Amino acid sequence: MKANATDLPQPAPVTAPAPAEAVTALYRAHALGLIRLAVVMLGDRPAAEDVVQEAFCGLYRRWHSLADTGKALAYVRSSVINGCRTVLRRRLRQRGVDPLTGDPPGESAEAVALISEEHRQVLTAMRRLPSRQQEVLDLDEEETAASMRISRGTVKSTTSRALAALGRILGEQ
Repeated sequence: MKANATDLPQPAPVTAPAPAEAVTALYRAHALGLIRLAVVMLGDRPAAEDVVQEAFCGLYRRWHSLADTGKALAYVRSSVINGCRTVLRRRLRQRGVDPLTGDPPGESAEAVALISEEHRQVLTAMRRLPSRQQEVLDLDEEETAASMRISRGTVKSTTSRALAALGRILGEQ
């Protein structure tokens, strides 16, 4: 008896990981760093965690429309930065105060105990920097260039200006 191609067992198709698995793995690997970035920008951990969570939910919802799933981290990072900007604009409208130079939101006793005085001074000084300078100080050069869609040279010069401004602010205190 002669075997047909249809009689032979077919190899299982190679499939990419399911969106839930891929987003979960990305979350486990990068959520903490993204929360730190958002805390620097917002000065408020609960709001930072919300922004990061929303960014990952957005990634999951749009997973199938991503042109290159290998760039998912850059997508999430950009979403976090944009989410932080949205929160800052909303605060500005609601409070009528500049959230970058105004009083930071009330902190819990636990948060105050965990963050040293020097750390709080640096975070307060960083909040006084323009948002673009805040962003370049938290990521490495390559990640910053990709997420902000600017050249590495621009990242270097912006970082230099941000560090100089931060030094002046801290020197004033």
